[in-house]
Amino acid sequence: MSELAGYSPSFKRPAEIMRLRRKRARSEAGLGSGRSNSESSPRGGLSGVRRFSPGPLRGSESRAGGVKRRNPFANIENTYSSPRKRTTSECVSEAVPGRVSVEPEGENATLRILSRNPNRTKPEELDPFTARLLGAEALSKDIKKVQEACSLPEDESLFEEDLSSEAQTAPSLIASPRVPIPALQELPSGCTEFPADWSLKTRLLFTSQLPFTWAEHLKAQEEAQGLSQHCRAAVSTLPHSIPEPRSSSELRCAFQQSLVYWQHPSLPWLQLFPRIGAERRLAGKCAPWAQDEALQQLLMSEWSVSFTSLYNLLRSRLCPYFYLCTYQFTVLFRAAGLAGSEGITALISPTTRGLREAMKMEGIEFTLPLLEERKRRNPGGSEPSPDGEQESEDGDGNPAQVNSDEDDDEDDDGGFSWLEEMGVQDKIKKPDTISIKLCKEHSEVRLDHKPESVVLVKGTNTFTLLNFLINCKSVVAAAGAQAGLPPTLLAPAAFRGATMQTLKARSSNVKMQVQTGYRDQFSLEITGPVMPHSLHNLTLLLKSAQQGAFSTGLYTHEPTAVFNTDPRTQGECTKESVLQDLGGCGLHPETLQKLVEPAVLGKSALRQLDMNEYKYSWKS
Repeated sequence: MSELAGYSPSFKRPAEIMRLRRKRARSEAGLGSGRSNSESSPRGGLSGVRRFSPGPLRGSESRAGGVKRRNPFANIENTYSSPRKRTTSECVSEAVPGRVSVEPEGENATLRILSRNPNRTKPEELDPFTARLLGAEALSKDIKKVQEACSLPEDESLFEEDLSSEAQTAPSLIASPRVPIPALQELPSGCTEFPADWSLKTRLLFTSQLPFTWAEHLKAQEEAQGLSQHCRAAVSTLPHSIPEPRSSSELRCAFQQSLVYWQHPSLPWLQLFPRIGAERRLAGKCAPWAQDEALQQLLMSEWSVSFTSLYNLLRSRLCPYFYLCTYQFTVLFRAAGLAGSEGITALISPTTRGLREAMKMEGIEFTLPLLEERKRRNPGGSEPSPDGEQESEDGDGNPAQVNSDEDDDEDDDGGFSWLEEMGVQDKIKKPDTISIKLCKEHSEVRLDHKPESVVLVKGTNTFTLLNFLINCKSVVAAAGAQAGLPPTLLAPAAFRGATMQTLKARSSNVKMQVQTGYRDQFSLEITGPVMPHSLHNLTLLLKSAQQGAFSTGLYTHEPTAVFNTDPRTQGECTKESVLQDLGGCGLHPETLQKLVEPAVLGKSALRQLDMNEYKYSWKS
């Protein structure tokens, strides 16, 4: 036993400790009554309370023989250095008026305790034990009040670093029990419409204080009627408010109609949207075409027919828009007149330098609208990084730009002539041509996969883009879970080879805590590729069914958020002629009128959409 590390030969059993304590208390009983409180222990603890012992002493004087050692049997929860007592003492100093400390020392402590009640006996008329008893009584009452006001955790850590951290953080939490929430940006209010959002949504979450029972368990006749209305492009006109939405068959049919979309290819065991970042979701799924080149060619042949059919419908203004989703980028084709443009437009996002170079080699003229906008905002200023790429990739063949490139080449050839003049050309290694080229391309490469890399193609160049995408091998993955799988085509109208699909709808309700108790919060969740027309149609239905009060959380497919970029140039089409030309595309008249308006969201998308008293407010 004596050979063990850390063993103390002066260690005593509890019985001996208690016997020594009683003996010392009796010997100090006669001395403690005649001493002043100012001669208390210099340890800084409570007068008459030992720092590391569970309870108070009968006398206030410590032993004359050195500093008292720590009691190994003391409960740390009863000492002042415990987390509960240190935190509670700071609670008292912060929460109780008129009290500045919970650690009285001698006569000053008694004066502070009696200062709140002048009717009590003066401190000089009290014996030390009574003064300490009154102080302990007042302290215990204050501690109980603070413990009732703020509940502290019971399982505090006993390590020193935890004790110091709790002592620092507890007063601020108690002084401000309600943590301030950062203020959100001010939402626009008082609008009867919300801006068009051209981004694809993966999920919509509608919440309201009224139930969504009208959106669940559709009858077979209502489902068939809704599909028939979609195929015939029938327009459903709903009243301003529906008092009994569950019994409204017209509302339920219109709800089914708003969930329909068209997709190619359609494989029931694969989720083909979104395609960017879908490798983990598609891993391990059956893919018989992965090792069969003949099957891959057959799939691409059918996909090319469907893609061409969609473009022809778009050019004939029988389809307002459609999306092409590959494993690397997404393309949005829009008919002439939508988003304020005068011709057919195509937006590609995100892009890489390799894709832009391949498009330029095919003769496709394109622009980078976000970089052009930045250049307009800072005219004549030095633009950092990728702005120079706009001049090299706009396809206009500007002679000034060509001359500047030639000048750069001349500078590169003669840029190290000063080394020969100094005679140190052999001692310093000259960068090779490849390194110089990589430095030039650094700004262009930094643009890749960013929102600023969005590409805009207009007019007849969209037909060239169609042929480019059909023949481009990079639209199909060569390896991985998506190997050999053609891109996904999504459209609001039927086209050759398309499959009719519906968005998934699910309603539920939860109990939400409020000040007076609990209330029901109803929700309707829509999942799938939610296109702009579907979002607008659903808000029209909820406006009537929920009596003009609901909230919507919108989950955006992030690569498509930049599709809200304004594609307009100086020439613009009149809104009346556009509505007349696109009248047969199958969209609701109010939805079409909204999609014709110019895009105003820029490279952001709607994140939150609220309606209150038939007025919209949103956050992007």
